[in-house]
Amino acid sequence: MPSLTTYNLLKQEKNARRGEFRTVHGTVQTPAFQNVATCGAIKGGLSAFDLKEVGAQVMLCNTYHLHLRPGDKLVKDMGGLHKFTRWDGPILTDSGGFQVFSLSKLRKINEEGVTFASHLDGHRIFMGPEESMQIQANLGSTIAMAFDECVENPAAHEYSKASCERTTRWLARCKAEMQRLKHEELAVNPDQLLFGIGQGCTFADLRVDHMKRIADMDLDGYAIGGLAVGEPAEVMYEMISAVEPFMPKNKVRYLMGVGTPGNIIEAVWRGVDLFDCVMPSRNARHGHLNTWNGVINIKNAKYERDEQPIDPQCGCPACRNFSRAYIRHLFKAEEILGMRLAVMHNLWFYNHLMTRIREELDNGTYEQFRNTYVKLLDTRI
Repeated sequence: MPSLTTYNLLKQEKNARRGEFRTVHGTVQTPAFQNVATCGAIKGGLSAFDLKEVGAQVMLCNTYHLHLRPGDKLVKDMGGLHKFTRWDGPILTDSGGFQVFSLSKLRKINEEGVTFASHLDGHRIFMGPEESMQIQANLGSTIAMAFDECVENPAAHEYSKASCERTTRWLARCKAEMQRLKHEELAVNPDQLLFGIGQGCTFADLRVDHMKRIADMDLDGYAIGGLAVGEPAEVMYEMISAVEPFMPKNKVRYLMGVGTPGNIIEAVWRGVDLFDCVMPSRNARHGHLNTWNGVINIKNAKYERDEQPIDPQCGCPACRNFSRAYIRHLFKAEEILGMRLAVMHNLWFYNHLMTRIREELDNGTYEQFRNTYVKLLDTRI
């Protein structure tokens, strides 16, 4: 069945791309940030309707966590993630691979897949390419990520190479299983898309070789995985630059798990279209808030009597209605409203940063924007 999606490249400034990514659940203006709703909700008390208010285009949910609870079969019985969460835009589900490798100390990997212990109660679970596709078919997401191995950095070249080869074989199995599920009408979303993930740790030769291999498989989109896991930012940028020429130009590109505003600005400059990260919501829950002048810690004593909004340039619900002094008080009093307002602010900032990036690309002024903001936005005030 031909894919319903098309990636339209509207404009380019050097390697930076301004485009549109069409899906059955709506068109995403790219570059775009995908908002992480691990268990079907943003941590910090935000709903699908709040996501709309902060300007989000895409919601990202977690295959591993939803499989454990409430269970993907229950989600299917409830009509899929869109109906369950009430988010009507595109939803991306990651494959569960990263969580299998990061949350489970006890795991055994072989050609078939991975046997591991649940981080909730320790019961043994097996997940391979077919199981990951079956779970994601039950969830009914717009985009399913292929099941891959996430290798810890630093890793030996020999192991990384063998892991890339296995991930490629797993990708072929993911593709075949998705086709079977659609053919047998077992998928909640019959137009579900499949993205492949390029791996290779911090070895440029492996990165390039793996991307070449998966580019030949004609997938709906291509991701760069296994970065932003502790290596220096410069190394991450080198890996993106090495692999970018070998990513299909007519398909959307996704850098997984990245990152700070500065990271995003640099990765857009290197040709990336989609991002996701827990950072804006996690930082917000600890009082670290993004502004156009850098990052502030709202818990600091200097904000005790500050009548200004978090960021005078911001139009989010928190900044429209409340002072720094009040939001600081909420954090100090451990009122959940403080956390909710902070998360709304940071997600508004990230989504509107992407709007600004798209405007600069439309105007051909992105390089100038990058030079002005790439360091400033990550600076702690």
